Amino acid sequence: MDNRSEVRDFLTTRRGRLTPEQAGITPFGGARRVPGLRREELAVLAGVSVDYYVRLERGNLTGVSESVLHSLAGALRLDDTERAHLFDLARNANSVGLRPRASVTSRVRPGLQRLLDSMSGPAYLRNGRLDLLCL
Repeated sequence: MDNRSEVRDFLTTRRGRLTPEQAGITPFGGARRVPGLRREELAVLAGVSVDYYVRLERGNLTGVSESVLHSLAGALRLDDTERAHLFDLARNANSVGLRPRASVTSRVRPGLQRLLDSMSGPAYLRNGRLDLLCL
């Protein structure tokens, strides 16, 4: 099973086992079409937008912050093991597909150093990653 499917299954099943009464929500409307909480209800409990939660539940945990994961875990009332699993899923989603960075020089060429030394005002030099190389 790939990570997206695992995330989708995990969040859907945890949302499905939590009733509105358990979450402190007054149910509205007639018959519910889904077991447990609706996506909209869980998004409100977690403090995220409905669109963002739908993206997460579809398995896209790329770039999700720890604070969102904590609020989601709290809204779903996850135990310690489930919370750890959610964080592992997010860690895995953020590590898949990362490419090593291209080598960027961190040395100042002698000619540039001489140019900087000859300047009377303040100057600095940065590389392609905007690391400060010298002042």
